[in-house]
Amino acid sequence: MYKQKTLKGSFSLFGKGLHTGLSLTVTFNPAPENHGYKIQRIDLDGQPTIDAVAEKVVDTQRGTVLQSGDVRVSTVEHGLAALYALGIDNCLIQVNGPEFPILDGSSAMYVEKIKQVGVEEQNAPKDYYIIRHKLEVKDEESGSCITILPDEEFSITAMCSFESKFINSQFATLDNISTFSEEIAPARTFVFVRDIEPLLKANLIKGGDMDNAIVIYERQITQEQLDQLADLLNVPHMDATNLGYIQPKPLVWENECTRHKLLDVIGDMALIGKPLKGRIIATRPGHTINNKFARLLRREIRKHEIQAPIYDPNDAPVMDNIRIRELLPHRYPMQLVDKVIALGPTSIVGVKNVTSNEPFFTGHFPQEPVMPGVLQIEAMAQCGGLLVLNTVEEPERWSTYFLKIDEVKFRQKVVPGDTLLFRVELLHPLRHGISTMRGYMFVGDQVVSEATFTAQIVKNK
Repeated sequence: MYKQKTLKGSFSLFGKGLHTGLSLTVTFNPAPENHGYKIQRIDLDGQPTIDAVAEKVVDTQRGTVLQSGDVRVSTVEHGLAALYALGIDNCLIQVNGPEFPILDGSSAMYVEKIKQVGVEEQNAPKDYYIIRHKLEVKDEESGSCITILPDEEFSITAMCSFESKFINSQFATLDNISTFSEEIAPARTFVFVRDIEPLLKANLIKGGDMDNAIVIYERQITQEQLDQLADLLNVPHMDATNLGYIQPKPLVWENECTRHKLLDVIGDMALIGKPLKGRIIATRPGHTINNKFARLLRREIRKHEIQAPIYDPNDAPVMDNIRIRELLPHRYPMQLVDKVIALGPTSIVGVKNVTSNEPFFTGHFPQEPVMPGVLQIEAMAQCGGLLVLNTVEEPERWSTYFLKIDEVKFRQKVVPGDTLLFRVELLHPLRHGISTMRGYMFVGDQVVSEATFTAQIVKNK
């Protein structure tokens, strides 16, 4: 089982804001389990905090802007991309102004600092959201589209098309998140010369310069116009007839602009609140479509807050029916777990196939067979018993007994033909022979029942 992670220590980065031009400091701090990403404006009274989630995004014009009440913070995507890609689940980010510093326009400095301070594993399990079905968001007007498909890990492909002979059509792929540091993090943000004047008129990019962005000059303008822009940006004058990339640092890759678009997608996916297992295909991505997609995923997560375990009937079980009979004293008609398909230190996944020949259907009910709720809880408890007994020596000499059952919910009927999946997790370590567990039972992707139960294991005389 993968565990949540946070930073081993704090680090700070200093620089100017891309849009405000202010001198800014951003500090990344360790945070407790299940904290997520939070951003704190330490320059404001009360030092208010914003939850870094998709619903807090209020502007996507030239970056991702979060707001809670009157508190805003922008240009957060590069820092969040680094956290997400390096597996950090919990972090408190403090900034002394309305945006993160732009640095060199990439995530490279964030990655470098995270690696310097190190990553610390926490006790809570990492709560992946596993994509089971295709999900998609489209914008017909812009031609933007983001699709996510089932995959065993997180991966992403970005495809971009620009009205420019220098970067007309490009694609970039990240097949393994572990290569983010080398393949994606150094990719810098970019701007077309044709967009600079409108951005300046919109009171943006006050901190923009040749050191924090790739500048693309692809449509010739007059020398006078180019000189005026150079003066506004406080950079040397350039020859208006010399088209192409005009920043002093050459491209790292030919498709660096599209790699940066991929970086931005990762930063905006960090606002989902959970790490993903799925493959993203982003066509003409941008912060607007990225945020629509992140909001869609958050709605899906709320609908499937507890995800069913993945079950492949072709996989060999961890415990078969024979091994279960060696550990549990239950026999027909009360053995309610057919096999175990996953077993960890604190969790277990079991299976029961419900047939029309179950003895309890004879009286419950003759005309409408429904599995009794009490037996659903018993089945989950037997799964929990297998989890606990697997930790003791000579498990066949021990028995488990209910002490307490709480928070029971039945969400839908269980009928003949259903395949039940049980997921049971230890809430606390076994102490004095007593264990508390949380159990969920699924049919397909749906939770059908759940309960918290406390049991005691007793050595047989």
